Amino acid sequence: MELTYKLQELEVAVDYILSNTKSKTLLFYGEMGAGKTTLIKELVKALGVQDTASSPTFSLVNHYESEEGPVFHFDFYRIENDTEALDMGLEDYLDSEGWKLIEWPERVERLLGDNTQKLLIEVKSKDARKLKFC
Repeated sequence: MELTYKLQELEVAVDYILSNTKSKTLLFYGEMGAGKTTLIKELVKALGVQDTASSPTFSLVNHYESEEGPVFHFDFYRIENDTEALDMGLEDYLDSEGWKLIEWPERVERLLGDNTQKLLIEVKSKDARKLKFC
């Protein structure tokens, strides 16, 4: 399954994700600048989070409360190894209820398990992206 969307139409991509995902653990793959954080910010908003979402690049995880329960946004770009992820409590987060939205999951793939939904974001043009369920 795939969808091409314009950056001005992020809600279309969010609706597509929420309508088609098989898991609340979403793994966002894509090159730097593909729009992973931008899409996740819109997804967090659609899940009913009142706070403005921001990238957890340095903190590794941001925790939000929503009408749907907890929402965890991870950014593992700067993580060095599995031990670092385990030390920050990744296993506990993965076992918890709620949404887990993970950028740069390839850095911790061995720890994620099978109950996940992989999403690949590809740059099609300056203002268009392709979202593919893998």
